[in-house]
Parts: sequence; structure tokens; C-alpha cells
Amino acid sequence: MRVLYRTFGCKANQYDTERMREELEARGLRTTELPGEARLCVVNTCTVTNQADADARRFIRRLRREQPDVAVVVAGCSSALKPEAYREMEGVVGVVEGHDPVEVAHAALSSSLVQLELRWPLDQIDTEPVAGELLRRRAGGTRGWLKIQDGCDRKCSFCATRLARGASRSREPEEVVREARILARTHPELVLTGIHIGHYGRDLETPSSLSGLLALLLERVPEVRFRLGSVEATEVDDLLLDLLETAGDALAPHLHMPLQSGSDRILKAMRRWHTRAMYLDRAREIAHRLPVLGLGADIITGFPGEGEEDHVLTRSLVEELPFTYLHVFPFSPRDGTAASELPDPVPQRVAGERSRELRELGVEKGRRYREARVGETARGILEGEGGWALTEDYLRVRAKGELGTDAGLLAARLQGSGEHLYIELPQKPMSISGSSSR
Repeated sequence: MRVLYRTFGCKANQYDTERMREELEARGLRTTELPGEARLCVVNTCTVTNQADADARRFIRRLRREQPDVAVVVAGCSSALKPEAYREMEGVVGVVEGHDPVEVAHAALSSSLVQLELRWPLDQIDTEPVAGELLRRRAGGTRGWLKIQDGCDRKCSFCATRLARGASRSREPEEVVREARILARTHPELVLTGIHIGHYGRDLETPSSLSGLLALLLERVPEVRFRLGSVEATEVDDLLLDLLETAGDALAPHLHMPLQSGSDRILKAMRRWHTRAMYLDRAREIAHRLPVLGLGADIITGFPGEGEEDHVLTRSLVEELPFTYLHVFPFSPRDGTAASELPDPVPQRVAGERSRELRELGVEKGRRYREARVGETARGILEGEGGWALTEDYLRVRAKGELGTDAGLLAARLQGSGEHLYIELPQKPMSISGSSSR
């Protein structure tokens, strides 16, 4: 019995899919990357935009057209908010209103198709975790995902993910360390991920913090490089910045700090908790202390009430800060959110034009940063088998040559032009160093 997995959305969703995969593999089902081999498909959905919802439904319809014998189980954020919409789709045999891998396994194994093929009586299905609570590996990926928390306590007016995920829930530090040690056996880099990792530890019986957890991981799991997922600028505390500055090869100098807007008026309407000045000051300090820095941000254009002057404020902030890439999206009203009921909608054409303008600016800033890195040493890891490597500052570059041993962290000089950077592969991977060599 072969299972195909399709994930939409963030690294937290990708982590959840890996847990689903391990749960089903532990029960005897095999994973395939080929739709033609699959009898079952698990679709892990996203609801961050209308497009994300539509992409998942479009994938299910196309899969059923091309492989009409495939049964589908749907999970994730979109299914948590719109379960009936998925239950009504042809070929969907189970809908999990969330991300629980055990529930996904039960929904998959309960389908008549799977029962027929496995010849297991329904009453013999074990609903307890089989694979355990820890992820063993990320299939097909050089980098491993290390999920440290789920949910979010903030109430941004545009966000439906928090409605689907619930309140912030942190994993115990020792559990995170145990999983990191397991993942470190097969992944040279681990990415700390979640829905709002900056709130890590606040809900624990013994309160902790993101920086405290990271310091613990750097001490207890020294054989891998760690990288942070998305974290708010206001939640990069002094300890976290110290670690980024001093941990050397053990911590990637890369931050993705959601911005959303450079206008205080729009930030207030978005129910964001930072101001333009707060973001600007923290980003400047980070850039000053980290000369090699991959810096990214999320931006929403066309939020209700956004005027041209608000857009100009966003653009000027982007121009001032050393961003190396941007994720820019036109505003997408989500059912159940406060923003969906706000007056003064911005025409889609205008929101789209503003998005294109900021994306082009982000590409140009990234090109200039890459050009400045030519001739400098980068520390990267190979990604898959496509001849690409990812550097510590989140540059995706071509990898030329052959590696004589198992891929680990590689040190090589960046060559080529800004738009066409590459590295010559050394004969062996480097070891992780706890002190900066930049």
C-alpha cells in the first residue's frame, strides 16, 4: 500500500506531514513520490491566503482526474476551518480537522480502500501513536525541521492561521533536545519552526524563551547547524542576538522577520504590536552586528484603507534596510478575521501593482547583496540532488564538482556573478565550529 503526500504552506506544515508519514509507515504503509503508484494521498492544507485554499482543492481535483482510483485524506489549517467543503469533494475518504498525525493515520486506515488492501479489521486499528512523539527524519531533505511550538496567542486582524491552530503551545525543552539529537544523525542543519516561535516557552510550567532554548540546543547538540524560522523583530532579544553573533558555524546568520507594512497607521489596523520605528531600530542593530546576514520579511499590500502614502512608507523602509529577499502578497480577506470586515477595500489591481513593485525591489536588493558576497567564503549544505547548495545567509547557489564523502556543512568561496553564484565542492564536509570564523 503506497501513500503520496502533498503539503501546502509553511515549514510547520511540512513538519506535520513528516510526522503523518512516519505514523503511517510505522503501520506498514509505504511512501511514494509518484502519483501513479499511490492508492492513498494525504493532503496537508494551508489557509494563509485564498490562493492557498484554492491550490489544495485544485490539486485534489486534478489528482482525481489523473488517478481516479486514489483515495484522499485531507488535514491541516484549511480543513480545520472548512471541513465540510473537503468532505463534499469526490474521492475524499477522510477529513482531519487539524494536524494530529494519529488522527490522520486513523482516517487513512479506516477507509474501505485501505481496509481492502491491508485486510485489517477496522476494530484492530490502533489509535495510539506508533512512531512515537518524536520525528526521526525528514524524508528526502538535507535540512531537518525541528518544531518547537504550535499555535499563536496574537490576534493579527488578517490572520486565519491562528483560528485553525489555536493558542500557543510549547514543547518541553528536553523533548526538543531529544528530537534534535535524533534528527542530527541524518541532517547537518536543523530549522527551528512553529507558528509563533518567538512566544516559545511562555506557557510552560517552568517558563522559558526562544533564546534560552536555542542556547540549550547549541550546548547539547553541537554537531549540527541550527537556523531560525520566522521570528518577530521585537522578539529577537539580546541573548538571541548575542548567540547569532558568537555561535559561528553552529547558528546560521539568517532572520526572517515579518514586517507586513511600514506604515504605523496600517500596522495598527493589522493589530500588529510593533511600530515602524521599533522594527527599524532592531533591524539596524542586527545588521550592524552581523556583517554576513540573510534578512527576509513578509509584506502585505493592499490592506483595507492602505493609501499611496502608506505604500510609500513601506517602500522607503524596505529601501533603507538590508533585506536580501522579500515575501510579498496582496491582501487576501479570510473568513472569520477582523480584517475581512474592514471598510475601504483596495482594488486588486492596485494591490497587485504594489506587490510587483516591492517584489522587484526585493529582487534588486538581493542581487546587490549576492554581488557583494562574490569572493567571500560561504558555509553551505547541499540540497537534494539538483546541484544546489544553501549558504548560512540563505543564498541558494549552484554547487559544482563532486563531494567525496557524505554531505555535511561545506566551506567554499563564492564565485561567479551576483545572479549566478556557485561554489566548487570541497572533497569533504567541514565540522561545526562553536566560534565565529567569519
